[in-house]
Amino acid sequence: MRLVAGLVRGKQVAEAKAILLNSTKAASRNALQTLKSAVANYAQLNPEERVGDQELFVKSVYVDEGATLKRMLPAPMGRAYRVRKRSNHLTIIVDKVKNPATK
Repeated sequence: MRLVAGLVRGKQVAEAKAILLNSTKAASRNALQTLKSAVANYAQLNPEERVGDQELFVKSVYVDEGATLKRMLPAPMGRAYRVRKRSNHLTIIVDKVKNPATK
């Protein structure tokens, strides 16, 4: 997931969506869903602004460790191997692009 997060960090939302749609990594589907949710949350929190995907950019992306499921896999001679199925928490923050000409 951290590899996918690095692909979209700092990009415009339209470009980030295109990258995630064309990525072959399995984590890109979850990242795309989270990105769409972040854009919808921004639109809901700022109803007076009408912004499109070209006006928003990915301000920051955090990937933190989530719960780890511990499972056992049979091994030779009556032993067992421990299998750790890791998960993560993905946070995407989007913001409006600041126009330097308006300063």
